[in-house]
Amino acid sequence: MNSIKRTFSIDAVQKIGLAVMVEGWVQNRRDHGGLIFIDLRDHTGIIQLVINPDQAESFKLAEHIRDEYVLRVVGDIQSRAKDLINPKLATGKIELRVKELVVLNKSEPLPLSLFGEINSSEEQRFKYRYLDLRTSDSQMILKKRSELYKIMRRYMDKNDFTEVTTPILANSSPEGARDFLVPSRVHPGKFYALPQSPQQFKQLLMVGGLHRYYQIATCFRDEDPRADRLYGDFYHLDLEMSFVEDGEEVRSTMEPLIVDLVTNFAHKKLHSKVIPRIKYNEALDLYGTDKPDLRFGLELMDVSEVFTTTDFSIFKNVLNDGGIIKAIKAPKGALLSRSQIDQLTQLAISEGAKGLAYIQYKDQELKSPILKFLSTQEQKDLINQVKLKDGDIVFFGAGTRKDVNKVLGVIRNALADELKLKDDQVVSLAWIVDFPLYEWDDTNNRLDFGHNPFSMPKGGIEALSAEDKLDILADQYDMVMNGYEICSGAVRNHHPEIMYKVFEAIGYQKEYVDQKFGAMVNAFKYGAPPHAGCAFGIDRIFMVLINKSNIREVVAFPKNGSGVDLMMNSPSDVANDQLRELNIKRVL
Repeated sequence: MNSIKRTFSIDAVQKIGLAVMVEGWVQNRRDHGGLIFIDLRDHTGIIQLVINPDQAESFKLAEHIRDEYVLRVVGDIQSRAKDLINPKLATGKIELRVKELVVLNKSEPLPLSLFGEINSSEEQRFKYRYLDLRTSDSQMILKKRSELYKIMRRYMDKNDFTEVTTPILANSSPEGARDFLVPSRVHPGKFYALPQSPQQFKQLLMVGGLHRYYQIATCFRDEDPRADRLYGDFYHLDLEMSFVEDGEEVRSTMEPLIVDLVTNFAHKKLHSKVIPRIKYNEALDLYGTDKPDLRFGLELMDVSEVFTTTDFSIFKNVLNDGGIIKAIKAPKGALLSRSQIDQLTQLAISEGAKGLAYIQYKDQELKSPILKFLSTQEQKDLINQVKLKDGDIVFFGAGTRKDVNKVLGVIRNALADELKLKDDQVVSLAWIVDFPLYEWDDTNNRLDFGHNPFSMPKGGIEALSAEDKLDILADQYDMVMNGYEICSGAVRNHHPEIMYKVFEAIGYQKEYVDQKFGAMVNAFKYGAPPHAGCAFGIDRIFMVLINKSNIREVVAFPKNGSGVDLMMNSPSDVANDQLRELNIKRVL
């Protein structure tokens, strides 16, 4: 058997009469009495084996073979009978007549189904992930992800970026999420932090004279997992560019890569060839979110003027308190059932609304529980302002601008799902710009940074003297793809005096900045060039491009929805002597 070299891939085996050696897993076995048929699978495909009783030793062995046994087979390629051709397989016109067969390893009955009807739960699949990876879908994901990395690296190399790896054991940094802390054995009572991003290191690379930096970076955040956010570790295409003072230079440099991934990697259609730049406040007013899905319209409209003299107490009280009335019109939405409308109402309530008023325009007639509270003139004005057509439905939000935008933004997205307005083969991209530097933290009742403290305020140090700090804008930008944030970046604050002033505006003294960011602030004192950059969320981009609804599907070894690795049983307990060595005392 060793005289024949292993054929690298089953799909490459096609020549009739060729003697080959193939290796792989048993997909299934069929005993037809006089013949035994085995479908053998490797990383490229499936080939049918035929074992004849004439090959006594192989036939006897094949009688005891079961699914997922690992085999090495030598034999000759032959044509299948015409009535036995399988057009669904690349090797469907041929089969391998077995001469020699070796069982490389046996398999116990599998604890989950891999082929045919997949009915295993996510928990079971993740517990036995090494088996789940054998499915064609999992194999496709691993290969496509590798291809994605190659495209990214080629593009970055072509555009004069230098790949640099930065430390994993780093310092704790306020990046908007909880750190994962690592106790130091040699420095008792002190801790490293796993980096939420390589932010400070990449800025220091710019100070160090590197022209352009990038890496496919592993980042860590102790955030609750959700459908579009992995728990623990995730992956960024992280980059920085020196001598850049305008975020548009970063955006225009990186935009072609994302367009290429959409059109040539994923073979999808761009919603618009021109990628819009939308100001943060405009995005909130039009779409109710700073990460709008632009594949569909359903824009929010301010209809407060229609109800300035209304007797409808709910709208009247809101307007008297300085609030607004906004509407969202759904074409053909009148076809929504009562149960669908009730579900949308419950969704609005879960987002903080007291209810969800609506008006249907059906058969040239308005229909709604609130019509009896509206005058004839208000009804006519509403039809004209929102341009109601037969079959449309209008939903209303009433309250503060912030609250109304938030609720109707969620309703807009849900309506698009109900009306099937999201085309998986279309990708909408947009840059959201002009983010506020600061935001109000309701939990702690104080001003805080909108994103992170490293963004340059638009207008420089003079802008920080604004009376209302919420009016100060940062040269910050995000890219969104089909309603997901896939990139965040900014022109960086590279002047020590501006850095101190940015923190001082919300109550932090110079000593705090020196303690938390001493290395970076000190570096800025020695000729730091202006610089800017961003980081693309690889997992989220990949999820959208291959049409997966859950981000846990796009990584090789995911944790479950509770952040637990069921396969490796982590997080896990550790021995007391390990804790003593790290000077840690267990208190639970």
